[in-house]
Amino acid sequence: MVRQPPLRILIFAPESIGHPEPWPRLDRELQHLTIDWKTEFPAACPEYDAVITLAAACQLVDSAQLLEYTAAGGSWLALPLANTCRLPEEFGVQPELPGPETELRVLFAKREHSLAVRLPDAVYVAGCYQPLNITGTEVETLLYVDYHYSHKPVWTIRSHGSGNLACTTLQDFSSGMLRQLLHRLLRTWQKTAPQPDAQLGVGILGYAPSVGQPHGLATAQVEGLELRAICDLNAQRLAQAKMDFEKAALYEDGKDLATDDAVDLVIVATPPNLHAEHCLQLMAAGKHVLCEKPLALRSRETSALLVAAENHGVHLSCHQNRRFDPDYLAIRSQVDQGRIGELFHLEAFVGGFHHPCGYWHSDQAVSGGTSYDWGAHYLDWIVSLFPGELEAVMGSRHKRVWHDVTNADQERIQIRFSDGREAEFIHSDIAAVRKPKWYLLGTKGAILGEWRDVTTYDIDPIHYFQKSEIPATEMMPAIRLLQRLSSGDIEESRPILPERQPYGFHANLTDHLLWGEQLAAPLTDSVKVVAILEAAARSMANNSSWEVPAGE
Repeated sequence: MVRQPPLRILIFAPESIGHPEPWPRLDRELQHLTIDWKTEFPAACPEYDAVITLAAACQLVDSAQLLEYTAAGGSWLALPLANTCRLPEEFGVQPELPGPETELRVLFAKREHSLAVRLPDAVYVAGCYQPLNITGTEVETLLYVDYHYSHKPVWTIRSHGSGNLACTTLQDFSSGMLRQLLHRLLRTWQKTAPQPDAQLGVGILGYAPSVGQPHGLATAQVEGLELRAICDLNAQRLAQAKMDFEKAALYEDGKDLATDDAVDLVIVATPPNLHAEHCLQLMAAGKHVLCEKPLALRSRETSALLVAAENHGVHLSCHQNRRFDPDYLAIRSQVDQGRIGELFHLEAFVGGFHHPCGYWHSDQAVSGGTSYDWGAHYLDWIVSLFPGELEAVMGSRHKRVWHDVTNADQERIQIRFSDGREAEFIHSDIAAVRKPKWYLLGTKGAILGEWRDVTTYDIDPIHYFQKSEIPATEMMPAIRLLQRLSSGDIEESRPILPERQPYGFHANLTDHLLWGEQLAAPLTDSVKVVAILEAAARSMANNSSWEVPAGE
């Protein structure tokens, strides 16, 4: 695995302030970050990469000592947190009196700033309006807010000797963008930030139109990625790849791709039964690897992959792009906020009544089986919503209608967690009536996600109109949240789904590789998904016995 340089931070805060956001989250999100909390300032702090003072703490420290530490190469970040403490004049700014509590629109003063790469143009945060008054020279405004049709600084930075001084009056760091920005600033001060024009050369192994091309398009849209090579055994696919991405080198042999020095990251988009073999070969060649789902077909393969990534010091992850689906994100948000209490039961469904495709997806020897396709996504959702230890898995299957393919017509996987919670996934190609996509029960309420069938019509001057249907799997379901009130009544609401981020996964992966930021889909979850699939297959072969997943 890729090792990030350790980052050690000292936070000095009055005892009464506790541990406010974002520090607990950053502790969880960034394994290479160490945070020491102190209510009494130490005699010396040279071992820290940065010192952060909260609220009135800046008035309780020895400013001369901290400025000396900063001038020698350290960094000091002051967060007034709606306090009116006066900063040393070396900061070049002073916080003004806090205004009313409101929602603030926060933007980058320079959208092209190197710290702003792949971050949203603006975010909305809560808190008191408290602008910074610039009193010195050579003060750079990093973020500002729109307020009364004027731009007011709320985050500034200034060099001091060989170090840095910064101040932000923002109080709400629930936005991931602000936590990313804070981490990037710390890394920049530490001099371990990537170069502003850093690029990851990308190669694609396997160019199926439905998989390879979307990955190529993602590299064209995500800053920091550049498609440099495509490899496929099929001459027609390579010809199509040349038409789609004319600047990319083309290879017929994976060995040539593995030895291309211009390629840093390879996306493995071959059939699942080849995933482990190809990933191992590429990691041995020193390449970072992004593997299509599922990561592998067996747990012994995922174990070998983990060892290889560690031994070769390269990154490995699985393309769990459905972590960015708006319905999942909305449900995850409601669960995290405790809107339905403690989640203890989940059911998920995908399918319909239709003939399976004639490609390798329907061949159990290549795909792994019915559940290894969509199930790799749905089970990934489940393990993210149930982060506890797996206890046992039971699977069942039906083979009753589609005898021309080797996959089962329907598979059902039941999962039991060590804390008693449970989940179930069904993939059926013989369901004339579909179950809801999502069915979650909590101790205070429930969430229901119902499929939506959408047909669109386009004007056609000859035939009057053209009819097309959006696949149900790509159309966001209708999400309903139901909560039990103290009166006994059930109150219903409809959570707002966030906007779709078409290339959110690739942007997140780039942020991880370049900046060391948290992955939305950790590799350990993809390993757990394979363990569930393998245990379910074993259960199906053993008359639906309860099986313990590998590694549990």
